[in-house]
Amino acid sequence: MADSDANLHAVPNLDDDLRENFPVSVILQSQPAASRWVDLVWQAVGVVIGSRNDQAEDIPRLIHTEGEAKQYLCTGLDVALHIDECESYYHNLISATPRCYVVAHIEDYDDTPEPFLVSMSFDEAHAYLEGEDQVYAVNVPAELYRWTEAFILAHYAPQQRKKRKRKDWRKPDSESLAS
Repeated sequence: MADSDANLHAVPNLDDDLRENFPVSVILQSQPAASRWVDLVWQAVGVVIGSRNDQAEDIPRLIHTEGEAKQYLCTGLDVALHIDECESYYHNLISATPRCYVVAHIEDYDDTPEPFLVSMSFDEAHAYLEGEDQVYAVNVPAELYRWTEAFILAHYAPQQRKKRKRKDWRKPDSESLAS
């Protein structure tokens, strides 16, 4: 393995579960579109642990070609967890298929998406979806899942929902009778 690829495959120390950021890279895939208006269809197909620390971080690097489909590695991204998003992280992890959300800028349909955020929060991803950014949901790498789980265990306890008592509207209020 070349020295330049060593950081890409380095798995962060999981004993440091409560660190602020988790370095990741995104794999984007392009393939020809079956449309006369768009040449290529882009999608995020995965998130991998680690990040390259060279000057080419802004440029997606071609890593795999199969037929007309091409996969590119976008490096230099981090996942950051925030205490006020713990409930969203919790519901994501207990869902049947936990997801990692990649948010990317895309200027035109034929342009390459530019990932700028990877989040474990559906609520945060949905907020970007309300704007003009593209959001892709991908499987969560095991190391990222464990880190998020440790963060939730340290900062969040789900509250048991209490059913509120409904007021019986058929009975008159004692206050309204007094007036």
